[in-house]
Amino acid sequence: MSILEMKVPSPGESITEVEIATWLVQDGDYVEKDQPIAEVDSDKATLELPAEQSGIITLKAEEGEVVQVGQVVCLIDMDAAKPAGSAAPAETPKEEPKAEAKKEEPAPAPKAEAVKTETYAAQTPSPAAKKILDEKGIEASQVTGSGRDGRITKDDAVTASVPAMGSASGGNRGTSTTKLSVLRRKIAARLVSVKNETAMLTTFNEVDMSEIFRIRKQYKEEFTAKHGIGLGFMSFFTKAVTRALKLYPDVNASIDGDFKTNYDFADISIAVSGPKGLMVPVLRNAENMSLRGVEANIKDLALKVRDGKITVDEMTGGTFTITNGGTFGSMLSTPIINPPQSAILGMHNIIQRPVAVDGQVVIRPMMYVAMSYDHRIIDGKESVGFLVAVKEAIDNPVEFLMDGDERKALEL
Repeated sequence: MSILEMKVPSPGESITEVEIATWLVQDGDYVEKDQPIAEVDSDKATLELPAEQSGIITLKAEEGEVVQVGQVVCLIDMDAAKPAGSAAPAETPKEEPKAEAKKEEPAPAPKAEAVKTETYAAQTPSPAAKKILDEKGIEASQVTGSGRDGRITKDDAVTASVPAMGSASGGNRGTSTTKLSVLRRKIAARLVSVKNETAMLTTFNEVDMSEIFRIRKQYKEEFTAKHGIGLGFMSFFTKAVTRALKLYPDVNASIDGDFKTNYDFADISIAVSGPKGLMVPVLRNAENMSLRGVEANIKDLALKVRDGKITVDEMTGGTFTITNGGTFGSMLSTPIINPPQSAILGMHNIIQRPVAVDGQVVIRPMMYVAMSYDHRIIDGKESVGFLVAVKEAIDNPVEFLMDGDERKALEL
């Protein structure tokens, strides 16, 4: 008998353990080579574990169990023959437990209860119970009687109470407790660490989205027809950020003890919501990308996050993060820095608001933006200047992001 011991591969550098999030097969199943058999959570991502050979699988770890990299999590009997067609599922429709259950359902029971509630005793309090209910100011109709034929007893009256105004008395008060995944636990630890170990401060501004609305409306269909991708807001904000990082290089830096590291490149982490929570894949050298390049790369990374195909390498090494809470309806927030980065830009929802333009009140699509930063290496002057630079690029994208030529910038 040839038995293959499948061990947990290393998902990335510095990762020593993972958690078995979900087994995609059951003990005793026949699996094909390269078939996904489990999803494992590391402290950075959720990854699929493929079968290394074909055969009958024997599971050696439970869902939710934390296992070490290199630990055996299942065995595969490679000599086992592949079962010829599955007969069990075909037999399932022949079973008729549901039909039998329907035949056994007693129809008279509800009628009997209805008769009981029609008797003179139903909802009728005993003299002692009536006195207690009157003192409490409770109507008999609000109390369920436990006595014969539904009669309200003294005990029923004693335990009866009037629900407090706005309370959930009488409603479902169940609770459930589940263990956080290793990924969620790592995120929680990192967030607490950021709050405790950085001098985090947030500055705010607002941007006028009118010009970007106009550009998207004018070129969106042509852009999609030519490039096969949509023209969204994130490409404009990404280019606005890379421009601002060149103007304020201290924002594109990290701190390590007594030393500061500045980066000549802009690797922009883009927060993307996935089935396992918020992931932050990285756009490498985003400063060299066109608007089309940004959109194409974000689409590719977002699909990988959605399908659970994103790798640790694709989420490591960003120098600045952009997160868009506006997609969920957030009007304003103070985003938390993504360590070891020193700053993060938060986008929010777009609201039609009255604003003053050239002495006139007009309605414009406005968005609040927020930048949280580590005050240990970024001063107020740099942080405010950076956000103003983002604002002027979004307010006037043709001049600051497109060199005055919209069609050329969109590669049309």
